[in-house]
Amino acid sequence: MTCAIRPATADDAPTIHRLVRELAAFERAPDAVENTPENLAWQLAADAPPFGCLVAERGGGIAGFALYFFNYSTWTGRPGLYVEDLYVTPEARGEGVGKALFLALARIAAERGCGRMEWSVLDWNRTAIDFYRSFGARPMDDWTTYRLDAEALEKIAGR
Repeated sequence: MTCAIRPATADDAPTIHRLVRELAAFERAPDAVENTPENLAWQLAADAPPFGCLVAERGGGIAGFALYFFNYSTWTGRPGLYVEDLYVTPEARGEGVGKALFLALARIAAERGCGRMEWSVLDWNRTAIDFYRSFGARPMDDWTTYRLDAEALEKIAGR
């Protein structure tokens, strides 16, 4: 069965939120999602959304999504596309949905003149690692991701 890729709308927010929660459970962090369907809808409807989002429609429903945003490389002097989430429902896996979403992201990156497309993969997610490597992606072994959470940001901001 084929799928159609389209930009997400505010009406898709409840489904995207459900898929985000499924992804969090898959990534062994089922209680980590703080976002709400209402917040996603508001952001998707904004004049300047803080992210882009594609959905894959298959069989009359949404079978996956890809959420991304743009960053900038001072080294290349070009924007980059960062894939925050790419998720396909279990029943749609192996049907080309993930590939269709990934290729749509690559087209967006190329159209925007991006110098690269990046994302993070959990080191135990062999299926995802193999999927991305099949496109020629390579790990950035020399780099370690660091994060300040909201509490740490507030603390160092003196609030």
